[in-house]
Amino acid sequence: MSRPDYRLNLGPPRGVSSVVGPHGVGASPGDKKSKNKSIRGKKKSVFETYMSKEDVAEGLKRGTLIQGVLRINPKKFHEAFIPSPDGDRDIFIDGVVARNRALNGDLVVVKLLPEEQWKVIKPESGDKETEGAYESDPPEELCGSHVLQPSPKGCNDSPDVIIEAQFDDSDAENGHGSTQNVLVDGVKKLSVCVHEKGKEDVGAPVTKDESTSVAQDIRALPEKSLQRSAKVVYIVEKKHSRAAMGFLKLLADKNSELFRKYALFSPSDHRVPRIYVPLKDCPQDFVTRPKDYASTLFICRIVDWKEDSSFALGQLAKSLGQAGEIEPETEGILTEYGVDFSDFSSEVLECLPQGLPWTIPPEEFSKRRDLRKDCVFTIDPSTARDLDDALSCKPVADGIFEVGVHIADVSYFVPEGSELDKVAAERATSVYLVQKVVPMLPRLLCEELCSLNPMTDKLTFSVIWMLTPEGKILSEWFGRTIIHSCTKLSYDHAQSMIESPTRTVPETELPPIAPEHTSDEVHQAVLNLHRIAQELRKQRFLDGALRLDQLKLAFTLDHETGLPQGCHIYEYRDSNKLVEEFMLLANMAVAHKIHRAFPERALLRRHPPPQARMLSDLEEFCDQMGLPIDVSSASAINKSLTKLFGDDKYSLARKEVLTNMCSRPMQMALYFCSGVLQDQAQFRHYALNVPLYTHFTSPIRRFADVMVHRLLAAALGYRELPDVAPSVLQKRADHCNDRRMASKRVQELSTSLFFAVMVKESGPLESEAMVLGVLSQAFDVLVLRYGVQKRIYCNALPLRSHHFQKVGKKPELTLVWEPEDMEQEPVQQVITIFSLVEVLLRAEDAALKYSAILKQPGTEGLLGPQDGACDKDTEQD
Repeated sequence: MSRPDYRLNLGPPRGVSSVVGPHGVGASPGDKKSKNKSIRGKKKSVFETYMSKEDVAEGLKRGTLIQGVLRINPKKFHEAFIPSPDGDRDIFIDGVVARNRALNGDLVVVKLLPEEQWKVIKPESGDKETEGAYESDPPEELCGSHVLQPSPKGCNDSPDVIIEAQFDDSDAENGHGSTQNVLVDGVKKLSVCVHEKGKEDVGAPVTKDESTSVAQDIRALPEKSLQRSAKVVYIVEKKHSRAAMGFLKLLADKNSELFRKYALFSPSDHRVPRIYVPLKDCPQDFVTRPKDYASTLFICRIVDWKEDSSFALGQLAKSLGQAGEIEPETEGILTEYGVDFSDFSSEVLECLPQGLPWTIPPEEFSKRRDLRKDCVFTIDPSTARDLDDALSCKPVADGIFEVGVHIADVSYFVPEGSELDKVAAERATSVYLVQKVVPMLPRLLCEELCSLNPMTDKLTFSVIWMLTPEGKILSEWFGRTIIHSCTKLSYDHAQSMIESPTRTVPETELPPIAPEHTSDEVHQAVLNLHRIAQELRKQRFLDGALRLDQLKLAFTLDHETGLPQGCHIYEYRDSNKLVEEFMLLANMAVAHKIHRAFPERALLRRHPPPQARMLSDLEEFCDQMGLPIDVSSASAINKSLTKLFGDDKYSLARKEVLTNMCSRPMQMALYFCSGVLQDQAQFRHYALNVPLYTHFTSPIRRFADVMVHRLLAAALGYRELPDVAPSVLQKRADHCNDRRMASKRVQELSTSLFFAVMVKESGPLESEAMVLGVLSQAFDVLVLRYGVQKRIYCNALPLRSHHFQKVGKKPELTLVWEPEDMEQEPVQQVITIFSLVEVLLRAEDAALKYSAILKQPGTEGLLGPQDGACDKDTEQD
């Protein structure tokens, strides 16, 4: 049975055609329902009325209100946070009512609650999730994971991290999803009890006597066990797309008036509220045959959310297809995060060169430095088609090398103010999924005109240095150039050259090389670049840089079905490091150049220091675990991680867990305009430990780089400085930050989707895992073979009993397993952080979800040898 494609016009939906639906929205069901729930003639409101813009501005000025980006905990959807302006512990927002209809990612203004209503953090609790609402933690420059298949650059200037945070939808430790609030140390929290997703009851008011005792109890608590709590009073910018992927259901009460007019849309993302959808916009046979649609994915957009309604009101935007299939699920992810995956319009395509094949106009040769005779080449993943950077290295007198980084001159093809410029600015970034890429620019530019394909003349923007073998810069030059890449090396090709410095790599093992250059010439250039890169890298870390390498999954796909055949942890090798060092060098050089030229209008990239309280908590925890770590600086953290561990399997696994822990306090790196920050100390990039940094090296996939190219061109006198005020440039920077964050989350979800499909098709999968967090009824593990994190619930295991305690401040969960043979004694297993355990990953029902189940140990247990190794490592360190 064919089903119509249900769409609607809600402004310009990204990636969904705008076809006006036949029906209007109508009145809010909350309005109708509230008519029977009046109190003294007034409607019963679930949410507070937003403050006026004027009052908000005054409150922010006086400091009585606080602004920040809302993060809703993926594990506990009733918990939300905004960053504290002073870098202290995040401000807590408890329940959907306190969020006041704001969604994840929205820029909101909050008002602090009275101190007696602040969140009490139980000192004996093993739950460390009070600030665990991050979907992505460290910035790209901090991590060793990167965009993979398909990829523009396996790892270059700022390897794109994909942190595999496989969070569960359930939000309680017992795995049942119950989120009822409890009395904490006799302190009753004024919050919303969420009995069922989307349905809330305001907690009973506290009497005067209770309030007094609560205040006294809280004053008696140490400061560290309190977390400031707040409520949302205004939404500055609705950055969430207001679109969600999910399923249609009939309302439970068949006799209600609502049942005859509305269906219930249940989003897959529990952080989005349930939504009333007009039945007249649903498929015609939905009411009579609801089971036919039980596994059909829909996209729904929120169009209203009244103060008197617990649920939002929405319209169906599109039917995606069957749940569990990769393409419908992928389209839903893209739509939820506002990624524009629609075809480029004819107005945009008209901005491209029309006469093909295109050749470089003769006048450009007189304006540019001609490097076509130089040995220039690219190093990229074997699957890459958008090649935006190339390298060159030739010896000159006295052991000095001329090293060039050559970047595609994308700005030449993107006229400022054109339709092409506008759509690229709006998309802001290419989005790399496991199976495909959603490009920022039309493919003609990405893969042909701008891509530095071999054996073709290409327009580039170059940074060229004179370098000593130790990487000391003697001189540098910036300018527009023309190159002719002699070959397209993959990372594997470059790696084989590095690993065989004296052996001639057979031509059969290399890609085609232009006749003007030899394989030996390319080989020697790679070796020289590698040696210089090693020196640059060594000096960077001596100067205080930090790197937190994250495990990253790479997939092999079936060419016919597109389904994952297998996966492995991507290896970050010397060839990746080679490219990264020179991209970092170029980005730093350009940052200084444009800031010197335009101190008020430079587009830079800063990385704020980690959240101080979380970092302090981490240091204290590690000290209790016998792993003293210095968090006083990026350099100190890096040295601690380098020195703490040996190279045996258990030590490396512990290093992965501690690296993961260190990533949590880290903040995101941000684009910004230099004219909007008064204190230049805030320009610094914490992870790189440099005063100025920007993005210049990937203009095919990042619009920020295009803007930087235009600034550099103005600094060199090629063009006038763009007439843009710092405040306007900052808004563009903010948009790039928003889209980049959305892109990263989409990449993570794509990885999760393919891994879930693989578990479903090939599971159960067995792997060793290391415990990275212990709660009272569950524990979190890092599955070492796949780099994914999962929570294991005690009530999902065949246990006779379990017991949580703290040994000192070290959380410990004792599991007593039911014996398989009743004549045997039950096996006792102690779970602590850094325990090494065996787990099974298995699919859950028909949904694309999977869980981790702890394998029952034998009577000898699993942890004896590992505990010994742990002590030995500590003694050695």
